[in-house]
Amino acid sequence: MRDRKHFMLACGGLWSIMLLAQGALADDFHWKLRSQRAQADAAGGFRQVVAEESWPAAETAFIVCDVWDKHHCLNAVRRLEEFAPRMNAVLTAARERGATIIHAPSDCMPAYAEHPARKRAIAAPAAASKPRDVEFWCSRIPQEEAATYPLDQSDGGEDDDPAEHAEWAAKLVALGRNPGMPWKTQSPLIEIDADRDYISDRGDEVWNVLAARRIQNVVLVGVHLNMCVLGRPFGLRQMARGGKRVALMRDMTDCMYNPARWPFVDHFTGNDRMIAHVERFVGPTISSDQLLGGQEFRSKYDRRTGNEPAVAKPGTHPDWWPVELAESKTLQVDWAKAYRGPMWYRCVVRLPSDWLARNPLQLQLTLGGSLRVWLNGREATKTKLAEVNRYTYEFDADAVNVDDANLLVMRVEIPGGLVQSPEPPVLVSGSRELPLKGRWQMRLGDDPKWSNIPLPAKFGGSTDAYFEPR
Repeated sequence: MRDRKHFMLACGGLWSIMLLAQGALADDFHWKLRSQRAQADAAGGFRQVVAEESWPAAETAFIVCDVWDKHHCLNAVRRLEEFAPRMNAVLTAARERGATIIHAPSDCMPAYAEHPARKRAIAAPAAASKPRDVEFWCSRIPQEEAATYPLDQSDGGEDDDPAEHAEWAAKLVALGRNPGMPWKTQSPLIEIDADRDYISDRGDEVWNVLAARRIQNVVLVGVHLNMCVLGRPFGLRQMARGGKRVALMRDMTDCMYNPARWPFVDHFTGNDRMIAHVERFVGPTISSDQLLGGQEFRSKYDRRTGNEPAVAKPGTHPDWWPVELAESKTLQVDWAKAYRGPMWYRCVVRLPSDWLARNPLQLQLTLGGSLRVWLNGREATKTKLAEVNRYTYEFDADAVNVDDANLLVMRVEIPGGLVQSPEPPVLVSGSRELPLKGRWQMRLGDDPKWSNIPLPAKFGGSTDAYFEPR
């Protein structure tokens, strides 16, 4: 016991020496933090504002999100490899000022098992306190609850030419890579300082590093903004929810967005819409020129002239419409005059392990007509309860992504095209209930493919149709 106490004291002393040594090189970062505030008479309902702040470098960390060596989308690879050298220059300049650099290439930790930066992250002392669920993906924070999500990414966001994509997938297979998840390491275009940096893709480990280094400010760089940069356990949402002063470097990121999907704008306008969402509901943004000088980075693939629409083309709408399922109008949409046939509803639900406990997961609702229900593409088993028109749908246990996002889809068909239910659907697990009252997505027509999306809900689901137990 005495040896363990001496060991812990020695570790604490080493961390103190490291803090003093690296802090001696520190300098302030002077940022122009851009955000957007709600204003009724402004274009789009928001006004852009800029606040100047100085962040002590010794209290600032840069997190490099998922800058992988390979990706399943060829265009995503092209865009990343174009701005990665400038990102590396950003990290070099930040490191020289005394900032902490954390490399977070998700799913790649085996490649770094013996790397000093990986061992350094693992050795960081456990933080005295951590945010709730910091180990898990974060699909939404409270500030986003009233927001309309700006992109449809449910197809995965790939924007490759089909022939090029097939050729790229074949090349990945020839390299011995899984064409769906080909990454194994961080991109070699990003240098890792073995003597100073950290490597981790775990939210709790990253939080330990931030606590040990006394980090108050976090800058996110990397890809992809609408998925990993926002949602990872070390991403923008978790940092903001945990109370850190967080900023996105907006010209050192990219989105997974396909212009063939709503809002039917070019890829870089899609990026701008996503950046605006961050500035409105998550945190401010900065740009690389504020550290390196010159101009903000602009991709050679960005061929906009300034005349393109920043919003959906007139007369267009998402394939899946937003619909509010509130107590006063739950599942009640009268399309009798315009449409007769099935309606599809979907949302995303996060189901924590302690909420599920040992009981099966069920969906219960009162509804006449024909109804089918899927969770993550797996159809539920239907059972009629004692009450008139009261049904329960039970899900297989292995269909549930525990402590993660799940895609819930319902297909409803009632003669006459009128859908009515006196109360919202409810997810039930033992004595626990989660009323699904709020915003869903709805689509008219009929296609069996709509029961699922081609990637996990945490990547393709929309945060404006999201539920979780409080």
